[in-house]
Amino acid sequence: MNFDLVEKIATAVLYEGYILYPYRPSSVKNQQRFNFGALYPESYSLTGGGTDAWTMQTECLIVGTDVTTLELKIRFLHLLTREVGELANPQHELQDGGELDYSPVATLEVGDRIYQTWQEAVDREISPASFNLSELVTQPQRLTFTFPAKEEIEPLREADGQVVGVLVRKQQTIEGAIELSAERAGEQSFKVTIRVLNVTPFENAETKSRDEALMHTLASTHTILGVNEGEFVSLLDPPETYREIIASCRNTGTWPVLVGVEGERNMMLSSPIILYDYPQIAPESAGDLFDGTEIDEILTLRIMTLTDEEKREMRGADERARQMLERTETLPAEQLMKLHGAMRALRPMKEEEL
Repeated sequence: MNFDLVEKIATAVLYEGYILYPYRPSSVKNQQRFNFGALYPESYSLTGGGTDAWTMQTECLIVGTDVTTLELKIRFLHLLTREVGELANPQHELQDGGELDYSPVATLEVGDRIYQTWQEAVDREISPASFNLSELVTQPQRLTFTFPAKEEIEPLREADGQVVGVLVRKQQTIEGAIELSAERAGEQSFKVTIRVLNVTPFENAETKSRDEALMHTLASTHTILGVNEGEFVSLLDPPETYREIIASCRNTGTWPVLVGVEGERNMMLSSPIILYDYPQIAPESAGDLFDGTEIDEILTLRIMTLTDEEKREMRGADERARQMLERTETLPAEQLMKLHGAMRALRPMKEEEL
């Protein structure tokens, strides 16, 4: 089983909507961001009547025997606040352990970049050991994980090395749980349930804002599943034998599809974005643009038409935006032409279609 086959698809899901055109923090759509697959702290979710989810459930069917095992990865984004600070007294060196005298500002220009207070994110992954399905029938599992709070300060320097500002990144604690169970759905089939829960303590939730809750949220949560000595049954196009069982599967906030090499049935991606079986990233795509619903060519051309000032802001948004801009600006002409379109899956027309 090769998890690498689905990593490109899973990463596209992970960063879908992370930053959208015009790829600048000052844009309203990037200030009021919508997070797919967001699991909020339980107390915050319940305070709002469950409108904001705190759990996600995947149910799927596996054809197998008593030796069949399940592997999984849970991936999500752990958000952090990035605050821009301007030093009251610029200096050439920062003293270790010394207190910095800075004032928070919305925007700070340093050299050819514009830095703004914003939200960034860190990839998180939980990869527990494999699980025997027959054992999960009699002994469901509950696994917990924690990512502690963290703070980092990055100096911002002018061309002469003088420190004129700082980026202060603060990340809040996240605590979660994974629940796994299985039930026999037939002589050689198992219905498997995987639940991901956000159990982060979040006191006085009723007084907290959504932005505060987001710092304790699992964003873009999705699950990659693999099976050994067995195979998954498609939820989109199940064989007649399994349709009734498939209809009983309850997927909440996510939808599992077959992934990997088309025709193989040993891997699934359970994603908050609805996909078809065996989704693929177009080979013509030069890199992620964080918007799988758009056309690469359109977004690439739009980036090329940004003004120098807009590009300065995009360059300072974060490392992913900077890399996207540099990739677009150096895109060879032949690669740009490939984005214009491609023909696939041609077939001869049947007589009744003529």
